Amino acid sequence: QVQLVESGGGSVQAGGSLRLSCAASKFVNSNYCMGWFRQAPGKEREGVATIDYVGSARYAEFVKGRFTASKDNAQSTLYLQMSSLKPEDTAMYYCAARYGARCPLVAQEFKYWGQGTQVTVSS
Repeated sequence: QVQLVESGGGSVQAGGSLRLSCAASKFVNSNYCMGWFRQAPGKEREGVATIDYVGSARYAEFVKGRFTASKDNAQSTLYLQMSSLKPEDTAMYYCAARYGARCPLVAQEFKYWGQGTQVTVSS
């Protein structure tokens, strides 16, 4: 069983930056895809970024050039560096993991989820 714990959320003004972290309970680097998703009140959960077991990242169009996903294999930790934040980035951010080479930006494809960390961006 994979357990994921996010941290690093908070409140920031528009244009600011935050770095989210996701600590995994087991070594998920081999054959696991890791992802960041977000959900705003009244909206569906949407994919933000994924990073596959070889470290290749994929991003949603709305975060390209602003967010960077990375992972520390030794620490089994996933990161999301968020810059140039906008009020529309306000949401609960979740870390997720799925076993396998496929790494889609689709929430339904992921089996393991963290509890989420809130990001609030004020104008």
